[in-house]
Amino acid sequence: MICAIENPHTIHVDGVGPILFERSMRAKRVIISVKPYRGVRVALPRKASFKSALEFVNLKKSWIREHIARIKKMENQSRIVDSSEVIDKGKASKDLANRLKQLADQYGFTYNRVTIRNQKTRWGSCSHKNNISLNMKLVLLPDVLVDYVMLHELVHTKMHNHSQEFWDELNKYVRGGKAMAKRLRKYGVGLL
Repeated sequence: MICAIENPHTIHVDGVGPILFERSMRAKRVIISVKPYRGVRVALPRKASFKSALEFVNLKKSWIREHIARIKKMENQSRIVDSSEVIDKGKASKDLANRLKQLADQYGFTYNRVTIRNQKTRWGSCSHKNNISLNMKLVLLPDVLVDYVMLHELVHTKMHNHSQEFWDELNKYVRGGKAMAKRLRKYGVGLL
């Protein structure tokens, strides 16, 4: 068994499958994450031993399996959107950018820049510099969900978190924000 790990290393763990173990300068403790299309990753602090990380993984096997199942379901649902139809990237970019501007003007939001990309794991995001990124697959969704995603990101220009205060603010512009988020999940892709 390997007792030290300096470079990223993937091993097969019984009952879970392949797991990437790698050192992280930022990790203060052993952290397990399960990400769509990326799988399971274990980040080790600089001084943690591989043996202690593996022991932690063995303790958390049921948690890992549960999250893998949830992620697989989400990936399968997102394939419905991925394979639905071919998207005209130019038209999608123009239409989504125009709609974002309309909503921002209508509700008094400002943002720095917008980018439209073909993302696998997110419908949208907002950086701390208030740059908004939107997934071009939004054009495949009902208009009400497109507006929800855009308003969700516009509210993030004021609050960069998902606190209750954020949801209360979002509900001023979108009726039933959390219900809309749940409705959006059936289309897969990922979190906002």
